[in-house]
Amino acid sequence: MIKDALNALREGKFILLYDFDDREGETDFAIRADRVMPADVARMRRDGGGLICTAIPAGAANRLGLPFATDLLRSCPGMAGMVGQVPYDPKNRSSFSLWVNHRDTWTGVTDNDRALTIRAVADQVRMSMNGGGEDFHSQFRSPGHVALLRADEKLLDQRRGQTELSIALATMAGITPAITICEMLDERSGTALSKADARAYARSHGLVFVEGSEVVGSWKSTTS
Repeated sequence: MIKDALNALREGKFILLYDFDDREGETDFAIRADRVMPADVARMRRDGGGLICTAIPAGAANRLGLPFATDLLRSCPGMAGMVGQVPYDPKNRSSFSLWVNHRDTWTGVTDNDRALTIRAVADQVRMSMNGGGEDFHSQFRSPGHVALLRADEKLLDQRRGQTELSIALATMAGITPAITICEMLDERSGTALSKADARAYARSHGLVFVEGSEVVGSWKSTTS
């Protein structure tokens, strides 16, 4: 299944990525950010319903000057107390960074605007991996409508969230390590879509469904 997931990502197709039963217990849409089009944003908000976020590696975030949101809060007088624990993460640290819009967008929230912003973020990540990307802050404004997520420095060796799982997949696929993800929610129960229902969606739409344990196993064999 991992090989199928990697091929799908290379081809710019969606995969469904489930983390772990003892973590969030959620399935996310995942797609390479440099191929995201307005129709993809529409599908995520319609069939997913969660936050549409773009995960990037720690090295790129550092070079682009993108901090953790929690660090920004701690640096603001009176705001440090808002930094709460994350109940499903033993590190108790959210991967959220900034929320951005590309400067060529209008409101930033439309499918066209978000797709433009997401592709532009991926382009900045690509350039940063090749020693460029110094103009990030001139290309984007914040706050915006695309949430950026910073992966842990050691990826799955340190943290095993959707952020790290997706960046590990991108790395193994040999594509620009910027992946756009969106949780699949269930309007009937008001909770995350069950794993069984997410698998059923994948089957009915011809998508690859992959679990975090599979990603971790493949990552360990690749990096060992």
